[in-house]
Amino acid sequence: MTRREMREHCFKMLFGIGFYPAEEAAGQAGRYFDSPVEDDTGEDGKVEVIHQVEVKEEDQAFLIARVENIAEKVPELDTRINQVAQGWKTKRMGKVELTILRQALYEMLYDSQVPEKVAINEAVDLAKKYGGKDAPAFINGILAKLVTAE
Repeated sequence: MTRREMREHCFKMLFGIGFYPAEEAAGQAGRYFDSPVEDDTGEDGKVEVIHQVEVKEEDQAFLIARVENIAEKVPELDTRINQVAQGWKTKRMGKVELTILRQALYEMLYDSQVPEKVAINEAVDLAKKYGGKDAPAFINGILAKLVTAE
């Protein structure tokens, strides 16, 4: 599985656990792998799979650990985001955008294998796929400020 696929699964897991109290987050992360295949009919009339979880056990373990690590750091990540997000506190942000920001900032701070530029680029790509029309610019702006703030 590619890093991009892992990142996307991690994003979906983080987004899902965001609807549960912190003490239930770990249990919810593991349930992600039991989710059914979802498909949709594209504009061209073809059926396309939009969600399918076929992940090796070792990748599942990595993803669960990653999600739990990010979830533990949410207060710190949110504090950093709030420091640079002028007029946009995390409580007012959309869940998709906030989840993407948290994941990217975690990678920038705690994953030495991911260069900051890559974390930002991947976050913007996730925003293009899952966020609103202004999400990519918003994500890019916040993460750029976080890089210069460090």
